[in-house]
Amino acid sequence: MPVPDPPVTGVPSDPNELPAPTLARPSRLDPAIAARLRRTVDGLVAAVVRAHDSGEVLMVAWMDDEALHRTLTTGRATYWSRSRREYWVKGETSGHHQYVRSVALDCDGDALLVSVDQVGAACHTGHRTCFYTELPVVTPEALP
Repeated sequence: MPVPDPPVTGVPSDPNELPAPTLARPSRLDPAIAARLRRTVDGLVAAVVRAHDSGEVLMVAWMDDEALHRTLTTGRATYWSRSRREYWVKGETSGHHQYVRSVALDCDGDALLVSVDQVGAACHTGHRTCFYTELPVVTPEALP
């Protein structure tokens, strides 16, 4: 049974950024980490998720400050659903959990690399990875 999170306080945001709807949600993210994030206009950062053991890219999802805080402090991958406009913990309903091993911020602060131990499929379609559809690539013959 999930344990509710304690109440949140404060809204870490850069006063130079335009306010975004997502930033209106309070967050307990460390202000030093929050200051390093470069968010989309709706307050989100892309999270590229890979398998810790193989490095295989499993999926891409979105995090706001609070989703990142929850991910860092619970060890369970937590995302912001843009369609449902709510937080979701990977595996809470499917049983296909993601146990977080590490999180890295890219050099620009606009993407996260989340390394996880994946239990079951990462994709909602039931595939191990969301990247199972290969597209044709035409390369000029002059390229090695």
